[in-house]
Amino acid sequence: MGFNTICTHLGEIKDKQFKGAISPIYLSTSYAFEDVDVKRYPRYFNTPNQEALCKKIAALENGEAALIFGSGMAAISTTLFAFLQKGDHIVLQRTLYGGTINLVNEEFIKHGIEYSYTDSQTTEGFAQKIKPNTKVIYIETPSNPLLTITDIKAVAELANKNGIITMIDNTFASPVNQNPIELGIDIVLHSATKYLGGHSDILAGTVISTEKNMDQIFHVAKNFGGSLSDFTVWMLERSIKTLGIRVKRQNKNAFRLAKWLKGHEDISSVYYPGLKSHPDHEIAKKQMKGYGGMLSFELKEGLNASKFQKELKLIKSSMSLAGVESTILSPTLTSHALLSEEEKNLQGIKDGLLRFSVGIEEKEDLMQDIQQAIEKIKILALEH
Repeated sequence: MGFNTICTHLGEIKDKQFKGAISPIYLSTSYAFEDVDVKRYPRYFNTPNQEALCKKIAALENGEAALIFGSGMAAISTTLFAFLQKGDHIVLQRTLYGGTINLVNEEFIKHGIEYSYTDSQTTEGFAQKIKPNTKVIYIETPSNPLLTITDIKAVAELANKNGIITMIDNTFASPVNQNPIELGIDIVLHSATKYLGGHSDILAGTVISTEKNMDQIFHVAKNFGGSLSDFTVWMLERSIKTLGIRVKRQNKNAFRLAKWLKGHEDISSVYYPGLKSHPDHEIAKKQMKGYGGMLSFELKEGLNASKFQKELKLIKSSMSLAGVESTILSPTLTSHALLSEEEKNLQGIKDGLLRFSVGIEEKEDLMQDIQQAIEKIKILALEH
């Protein structure tokens, strides 16, 4: 089946009683245990709605199986602890989501898990950090918030030669734009709150891999208790039906806006892998089917980024991303606020950096909103 057909039909529950067009929702938290094929229990990730949605998500990433969690961090933490124990070592790229870095920095030392960050996205950078006890390599590409690109296939090949499990946070790309399992990655993770949800109204996470790997993750997951309510599962299934259509429109808008911002006299820097000027453009072109709906930019010196956000009328200042509506935020105050100043500087995250999640609106309206906000803060700058 094609991508949009999978989004629409695969993994849906047939309403055999009333013949409804959508999956019925099963809100029960208690199921029979005698004379049944499956002993269902919400914390075991096997309610009817959970099982059905997992089939859809696994198919979208070309995986054998999937699990859905109460948040992206629940999926990430559960998966990491499923493959790491005391005495093990993990290599991570420096340019990860702030919450992931905070998890590693605060929790791993308590459990005796060693970790190393690489400041390089090259295979040589990862190779230099590998130790005899390295069990996992963890990457995120495109990265948050500077949209750096890591060569997925090269990292996967390096890990495979060394018998190391690979994990990737594929949130920014979404399954529409990038399928890491096809490139050799073992385990794919998403904050389903973002593009999979797409409407800024649910909190969820997901992990996709082989049946063998998913069984290992499940045995930790049932103890951590990070399962998702079936109402949210049902909403997520609804949202995924339009995933392909939504993200392709966001790709198109983001590409046009990135080009426009790149040529704008009041913008000093634009970070978007679809631009030929992006240092990782050729890698992105090789491994991505689309360049995504996320970009970041910096205003020219003297223009206040905080005041700029306050002057926007259409684009919303928001903590999250990937909804159908366009949003903007300051990473230093939100997604990466938990990082130290040194860690922010190592990643190149400046106070004036703005992360722009492009929605499905008309691009001309978004351009007009940005322009009017810039004009207002320029006037304010002159007055002071």
